Amino acid sequence: MPQMGESIAEGTVSKWLKKPGDAVKRDEPLFEISTDKVDAEIPAPTAGVLAEIKVQEGETVPVQTLVAVIETDGGAATVAATTGAAAGTKPAPTPTPTPAPAPARPAPAAPQAKAPAAPAAPPSAPPAPAASPTAPSPTRPAAAAAPKGDGAETTEERLRRKSTPLVRKMAAEHQVDLSSIAGTGFAGRVTKQDLLGVIEGGGARAAVPGARPVPGAPAAPAVPGARPTIPGPGPIEHPVVEPWPGDRVEPFTKIRKITADHMILSRRVSAHVTSFFEVDYTTVSELRKLHKASYAERGVNLTYLAFIAKACAENLRQHAIVNAAVSGDTIIYRAEVNIGIAVALDWGLIVPVVKHADELSLVGLARAINDLGERARTKRLLPDEIQRGTFTITNPGVFGSFAGAPIINQPQVAILGVGAIEKRPKVVTLPDGTDTLAIRTMGMVSMSYDHRVVDGADADRFLADVKRTLETFPEGAV
Repeated sequence: MPQMGESIAEGTVSKWLKKPGDAVKRDEPLFEISTDKVDAEIPAPTAGVLAEIKVQEGETVPVQTLVAVIETDGGAATVAATTGAAAGTKPAPTPTPTPAPAPARPAPAAPQAKAPAAPAAPPSAPPAPAASPTAPSPTRPAAAAAPKGDGAETTEERLRRKSTPLVRKMAAEHQVDLSSIAGTGFAGRVTKQDLLGVIEGGGARAAVPGARPVPGAPAAPAVPGARPTIPGPGPIEHPVVEPWPGDRVEPFTKIRKITADHMILSRRVSAHVTSFFEVDYTTVSELRKLHKASYAERGVNLTYLAFIAKACAENLRQHAIVNAAVSGDTIIYRAEVNIGIAVALDWGLIVPVVKHADELSLVGLARAINDLGERARTKRLLPDEIQRGTFTITNPGVFGSFAGAPIINQPQVAILGVGAIEKRPKVVTLPDGTDTLAIRTMGMVSMSYDHRVVDGADADRFLADVKRTLETFPEGAV
């Protein structure tokens, strides 16, 4: 199982692309994995014959676990657990020592290590403070103490060792004490699902020195079990529905489960409001006709989306609140303008990020959008390419949608929706002041924003500037 990022400790084998006995070529896609960051195809590290599959589809195992064996031409067995380099990332030190003593079947070692942690304190029950901090210690006691000259480990280091940055950020936002949660992940790690269970169950809230508590946090323990930071009704539980004869029942894929949890969390955390603007794309349409062929010669598809992303990138600097994030009772004004572009896949939705979008030309933005979209569809994205977004654009208009109200991509505060762009009749004013009907290329843009920090006037000023940029797009910028 490859290491797909520093904060990723495990992965799920979602699909085998070869069967035992099949011949494989070096760098040929061998299997697909899902993590809490990205889905990816993993290439074969060598040519040969797939001799044995040790981890079946749907199984989740720690990174560096032996997942298959490839028989090479020379008769030697090669482990088919690719390194981080094969997946496009730098190999990281293995987080588990278990495969060393038992290379033949290391996968079962993970359940044995984490099994005692699960019954210690269910996430929905009041946690026992003394139980969970010791949960990871039987697995890696030496690794925790080795870097410290005095042999002591701070609370912050312990929390970082047993959770990912995403989990720590969510815990800080909801004032949850991670040290009081019995993690069900590898080596006692607190997973996103563990934390969501505690948040929705209303327990384990306390000020955590290592989790950067936000101002106002001391007020949270005043009502034990309350959820002061989560607006709306109580915990949302998916009801069990009885299938009817002839129905097909399929469990959530990992990407669908992550998307579902993320959307529910966003609706519960942010105060969603949506504004709608109609945009006249006639100028942009004419520029596309003039320059589309020259862009194609350079291997770039010049789409309306590239113009829209360019207009947003140019105006996000002047409207910093739209490019911000909320952390408890504080606002983080992002120094970078990183625009996420939602990509619809056959198996779900993913949002790769164009970094430093405000520093790119139109051709640079168009090339980046094309590249990220293509690699998202072929499962070749790296974890870093779907992180650190500050603003998101989703384009359901390509499917014919007139307009929509998208859900904010946390922890951002705004998301732009692009409606269908098509020719419509519009009243225009001629130079002599008379009005007439004309055929114009029109489309709707909508922006959902977090009304906790973005006021309607802020959102509308930003949208008005984006509209003005698109309607007067200078030819020299193409």
